Amino acid sequence: MNLTHRPRRLRRTPLLREMMAETETHPRRLVTPHFVVPGEGVDEEIASMPGVRHVSVDRLVEEVRSDVSLGLKSHLLFGVPESRDEAASAAVDPDDLVPRAVRALKDAFAEETVVITDVCLCAYTTHGHCGLLAEDGTVDNDSSVERLAGMARVHADAGADLVSPSDMMDGRVGRIREVLDHAGHTDTGILAYSAKFASAYYGPFRDACDSAPAGDRKTYQMDCRNAREALTETMLDIEEGADIVMVKPALAYLDVVAAVRAESLKPVAVYNVSGEYSMVKAAAAAGLVEEAALVRENLLAMRRAGADLIVTYHGREAIREGWL
Repeated sequence: MNLTHRPRRLRRTPLLREMMAETETHPRRLVTPHFVVPGEGVDEEIASMPGVRHVSVDRLVEEVRSDVSLGLKSHLLFGVPESRDEAASAAVDPDDLVPRAVRALKDAFAEETVVITDVCLCAYTTHGHCGLLAEDGTVDNDSSVERLAGMARVHADAGADLVSPSDMMDGRVGRIREVLDHAGHTDTGILAYSAKFASAYYGPFRDACDSAPAGDRKTYQMDCRNAREALTETMLDIEEGADIVMVKPALAYLDVVAAVRAESLKPVAVYNVSGEYSMVKAAAAAGLVEEAALVRENLLAMRRAGADLIVTYHGREAIREGWL
């Protein structure tokens, strides 16, 4: 047999494979989520998300300090407030959890970290929807956008580097940009959840934030059958001023990630969501998979599909244990 082309030549040794690797997952590509709760000294594991914790602001600073030492310098904050009402009043309170957490991180780390805040109303409302309800019980787009813009301004006032609207209301990116600019926050960026699907993968997150909706979110989050619509949503967000666009979830939507990457000159992020994380943890705990290899493969798949940034709960353990 006389074969001219033998691709295996470049896979023969570990060093050759390393030399030829096309894709990498570096800590700078990873964004670490945190769930901030009221109180002091709170540090409690979330039952449905092994290894992920509810932390009070003081413990958040300690957690981020540990993360920074591992090279994880980008952090996404979710608030789990005590006070909830139909108007999501706490979302625009400058003394609520997330603004206090932002100020604490900026005081502790200055420019050592990138602080990103989730801008959504689900954890702040009694009904768990990402927007405000109209009198007929439907989610009202335009009043929700105004509340979201106010929330983004409060986070920017506190010092957030990026605000990240995850609600999927129409026009919210443009309105947030307008409000931020008018308030003098022209340097505050917007990481938009541009193609966020109504997904079954969010269960553990809703447990973490106690934000399960009354009903479902299918009138504003995307239908999992639609890919072209994801491009429409993404291009609209870019037109409205998004600095980074996101596809969520990640693994079941890698085709969408690739399509967005092909069409967008903006940085593309993905969210390796709670269900994806907890499924890996459960399978590993049952002895069904090798966790390190599976996490590495999943993160590389997201990067290979075109993601510049990955929001993931795996980052801390993956770096500490040398999985990457």
